[in-house]
Amino acid sequence: MKYTKIPYVDKPVSRILYGTAAEPFLGGGDGERLLDQMTELGVTTIDTAQNYAGAEKSIGHWLDKRQNRENVVILSKCGHPDTSNWIPRVNEREMRKDLEGSLADLHTNYIDIYLLHRDDPKTDVQIPVEVFNAMHAEGRIGAFGGSNWDFHRIEAANEYAYKHDMIPFTVSSPNFGLARQVTDLWGGGCVSISGAEGEEARTWYKKNQMPVVAYSSLDRGFFSGKVKSEDQGRVAEILDEFAVKGYVSEDNFERLKRCEELAEEKQATVAQIAMAYIFDSGLNTFAVISTRSVERMQQNIKALSLELTEEEIAYLELR
Repeated sequence: MKYTKIPYVDKPVSRILYGTAAEPFLGGGDGERLLDQMTELGVTTIDTAQNYAGAEKSIGHWLDKRQNRENVVILSKCGHPDTSNWIPRVNEREMRKDLEGSLADLHTNYIDIYLLHRDDPKTDVQIPVEVFNAMHAEGRIGAFGGSNWDFHRIEAANEYAYKHDMIPFTVSSPNFGLARQVTDLWGGGCVSISGAEGEEARTWYKKNQMPVVAYSSLDRGFFSGKVKSEDQGRVAEILDEFAVKGYVSEDNFERLKRCEELAEEKQATVAQIAMAYIFDSGLNTFAVISTRSVERMQQNIKALSLELTEEEIAYLELR
């Protein structure tokens, strides 16, 4: 495993985060064995959110039993829109409500990295900047930033922070992977920096080196090895509806074909090539992985040491 420092986080952050937006965590089930296995592999940073159903409670029980809070980095999120009517919740009352819920469920008094789960472009950036700064001053959060925030909005938030001697956003979590996201998977407000459409954003992230926590880093299984490039006609039998909606396209199957070629050449798996693409992109990248397989996580970790050339990255991007 590789680790690095993120401003305002007191512990090393693993380059791979263990994602809990999956079972058994969503159902609040017993995830102790999985969390033990992943942390033993060195995946010491856990990605979760207040709206991941029972995930935070499941993590909280594990933290209580293991008494290992100081050895683990927790990334959580607040302010997801109301799922019943999709009303934005980027305001102090809702952000603090979610923080209180997360702290209680996680059985902790602080969260290492705290992100707004969605943006509300109609809300002035000064509101989340001021609320996050207050939470940080209270010792309840470390680093903060946005999940699914356009980089222009992050830039505006940070300009406000700098002008008012406040802490800026220091972490961003968009979708980023080898596949181009064809459409928004989750009902609006999702931000992807993949594909040609994300080139301007990737250039900004390269220049600023802001940590990018890439969610759906294997594109919801599209590059996990489940699907082969010749499976285009039966992909709906292999992947779930969200993966089909978000990633099935002619150009993504061409990327998959090229990924298979490089995997054979380098004696690697398709997933390892797709992971190496993320880490060799020139961005300050981290990847969220939700596998329940120790073997697959070990393969993902090995991808951290797999180097792709600029020419190979261009080939994968269809440039």
